[in-house]
Amino acid sequence: MANLSASDDYFRFFGLNQQFNIDLPALDQAYLAIQKEVHPDRHARGSEAEQRIAMQMATLANTAYQTLKNPIQRGLYLCQLNGVDAKLETNTAMPAAFLMKQMEWRDTLDEQAEELPELEALMTEVEQSRSDILGEITQAIDGSKNYQRAAELLRGLLFIDKFAIELDDAIAALI
Repeated sequence: MANLSASDDYFRFFGLNQQFNIDLPALDQAYLAIQKEVHPDRHARGSEAEQRIAMQMATLANTAYQTLKNPIQRGLYLCQLNGVDAKLETNTAMPAAFLMKQMEWRDTLDEQAEELPELEALMTEVEQSRSDILGEITQAIDGSKNYQRAAELLRGLLFIDKFAIELDDAIAALI
């Protein structure tokens, strides 16, 4: 069994570079390879210690995989590795322009709740905004190593993702 420890960071655990813009198929492949190696059936005849280590490795692999697969979790993890706590629970400060855009979206959703074309147009705008922010996060982390800026952007992305879920539900209710 591979000699990996929980003290290794999640990127090293999967043999990936420590960056925001990761190769998701490579992540999937590394995860499946580790899962196959630590599967309980492969260690059923092993000692209790071997079985326990395999179980710990499987748990670590799951946690690491879920963290790296999700862009917000991956970004927060990179910030954390570089000494920046995004303080998502307590820090909700956002640039005024961003908040205004959120309010516009919310008004459109409330006022146009029965209008499928308007909601679909809004979804296109929200998806474009999400894409733009992902690009800015990539630049902040992989480009300029500005983890404070990345943390701000990640808070914004969290808002956008929550709104997109609400909007998606509103669209689904009309279809």
